Amino acid sequence: MAAEANAEEPLEPGAGERKRRVGRPRRIEPEAIVDVARSILQKEGVAALSMRRVAKEVGATPMALYHHVRDKDELLMLALSGTAATLPRPELPANPRERLLAVCLHMHGVLLRLPWVVEVLSLGDLSDKGAMWMVDEIIGSGIACGLTPEEAVHAYRTVWHCVYGDLVFRRAMARRAEEPERKRYFPDMVTEADAAELPHVTPLAPRWEELAGTYDIGRQLAAVIDGLLSGT
Repeated sequence: MAAEANAEEPLEPGAGERKRRVGRPRRIEPEAIVDVARSILQKEGVAALSMRRVAKEVGATPMALYHHVRDKDELLMLALSGTAATLPRPELPANPRERLLAVCLHMHGVLLRLPWVVEVLSLGDLSDKGAMWMVDEIIGSGIACGLTPEEAVHAYRTVWHCVYGDLVFRRAMARRAEEPERKRYFPDMVTEADAAELPHVTPLAPRWEELAGTYDIGRQLAAVIDGLLSGT
């Protein structure tokens, strides 16, 4: 009888509505997801980004977030998408060799301001479609300079490796500079005792930081491009 009595008791106000809502995913604005993901990437990098972290930041459960984003790769793609469109395209010279160098330097400059994008691109197959115009310009300029389409693609990869390598190295140096108490190994490890084995590096070791400070990526990219085009 007690069970029957309980069954006949009216539900408290709103209980039926709450019951109907069970399992219904909370609506999350796509802009909020992207903003949170970009903020985490900018401040802490790819390793700090996770579906659980983003869900917590937007005030939802991980399961609710999965109704909007498939996985971390898609989350990274959403963060990348549209990034290039926020930056104006430069006016490019008509001369194909100068155009090639100008696009490469623009790409380097853009990524220098967005270190988290470099980290995402390091994953291999993630990219912002809006940034592909730079790839197209580099390949097109290479072809205009006399390269075959295949050679132009290879030239693009060589240039990208130079740009990417410089950006990664700069980021590593910036992180180390934030740890002034950290023991420095190179170039301090090189001493006069190494002169016989390292005859060229040893006399330059005391000036290594000075020489690194005068490194000009524009000049070096120009030399690389000249080398790539030397056979045309």
